[in-house]
Amino acid sequence: MHLPVRAGVLVLAAALLLGGCTAPAPQGGEQIRISSVPGVAIDRTSFAEPGVTVPGLVGGLPGDGLSGYRSQQLDWSACGSLECATVLAPLDYADPASRAVTLSLARKPATKTPRLGTLFVNPGGPGGSGKDLVGSFDSGGLEQYDIVGWDPRGTGDSTPVKCYDSAHTDALSGIDSSPDTDAERTALIQATYEFDKSCWENSGVLLEHISTIEVARDLDLLRQLVGDRELHYLGYSYGTQIGATYAELFSQNTGRLVLDAAVNITDSDDVIQAMGFDLALGNFASWCAEQACGLGASRQAVLDSITGLFDRLDAAPVRAGTRILTQSLAVTGVAMMLYGGTDAWPTLAAMVEAAQKGNGSGLLAASDALNSRDDKGHYGSLFYSLPAINCLDSDEDKGVLDADAVWQEDQKKAPIFGKYFGPQYTCALWPVRPALHVQIRGDGAKPIVVIGGTGDNATPYQQAVDMAKQLDSGVLVTYQGEGHGSYGGKSACVDNIVVDYLVKGTVPKDGVRCS
Repeated sequence: MHLPVRAGVLVLAAALLLGGCTAPAPQGGEQIRISSVPGVAIDRTSFAEPGVTVPGLVGGLPGDGLSGYRSQQLDWSACGSLECATVLAPLDYADPASRAVTLSLARKPATKTPRLGTLFVNPGGPGGSGKDLVGSFDSGGLEQYDIVGWDPRGTGDSTPVKCYDSAHTDALSGIDSSPDTDAERTALIQATYEFDKSCWENSGVLLEHISTIEVARDLDLLRQLVGDRELHYLGYSYGTQIGATYAELFSQNTGRLVLDAAVNITDSDDVIQAMGFDLALGNFASWCAEQACGLGASRQAVLDSITGLFDRLDAAPVRAGTRILTQSLAVTGVAMMLYGGTDAWPTLAAMVEAAQKGNGSGLLAASDALNSRDDKGHYGSLFYSLPAINCLDSDEDKGVLDADAVWQEDQKKAPIFGKYFGPQYTCALWPVRPALHVQIRGDGAKPIVVIGGTGDNATPYQQAVDMAKQLDSGVLVTYQGEGHGSYGGKSACVDNIVVDYLVKGTVPKDGVRCS
């Protein structure tokens, strides 16, 4: 659901890059050493163990291997209209008895018979709350399943990553993420260093154990605890990476898996997320011009109107109530509205026009929604867990120099969002080394339904095509439409395919297209 690490933040002044020099010291006086030669994770910083107490991180369960964890009983209790429970999972699966993370779950029990077991659901992110998804999930036709969502480790109510306080996060959110002066670059690297350091100081060793592989292992533990022989699963966006990773690690345990709005699981960066946002913005611009929306008489005129707003905000932010709308926040706000597809287009047009006239409240509210910021100024865990998980999973980080070069390539692939999202430098100074990676094939798994939308802004359609090809048993379903994700009320065709597969086991024809 959320923007990638690439939407966030770090770049270094050219003079510093060329010489491998020391950057100006951020608050606290630390000297940031940036290598002059790219190398794998070469610029990731290293700090002493902070000795912090992390809520939800407790002593491990005794037993042989995972036996203590597998013998847990799920004690479901009422939580609003749902049922909730917590369980423990090893912090480190290589040393399960040492420490454990607390996982939090929510369940909507089956209401029809015969019961088919549990359908686990995940909304993506990384960092989205599976518990929250259960309450809003369209379970029409799936009433024979218990619908269970969980907050993956490091997120939500499941031993979440902690970083900055809200005031510092506000300042970070508004900083220029696509700097064009040395002063902006220096300010950005300092701010990013401090943010990364705050995550380590407040989360410590937890940051080393929130990888997608560990999440997939947690999911198999949960499968066993609910008593299912096979995993039935529906994941959106980053949730497709969880599902695909599960199929690789536990192919013998896969049941019916649906992966909607597929992410990139290949070794190629030919298709980047910013390309999806550029495509979606272009589709909006064509509609806007045809509707005489007030932003321009042609597709290009509408795009120029929007990027012109971004550029003006770089020098002169506009008021948004008691706050201000900066360029970075406006870019995030426009990106957020593209998630809603055609239904959100009229509102997006009105928000942009209002910002052009000096009222940035609409785009700021949209930005807050994507940044997981509430109306009281508090940030949800997604803002912090997203970079933490992405940086741990990243196997492409070669430091600041390489990220700067990648940013230039991104702008060629996606001239608008490739530019304004800025360079992917968050991981370059991250305090934890990358985790183990696996090549995902899912050999031996049952058929896996992979869904992609041709106008998806956050996960470009080609990623679904590639995922379906790479998975040994992948079956591609195409939704010809806009917005992020396809199942759940957009298309009767897609919904019927998913329900028939999950309930009856009917595998769709590979390549089927829906509108």
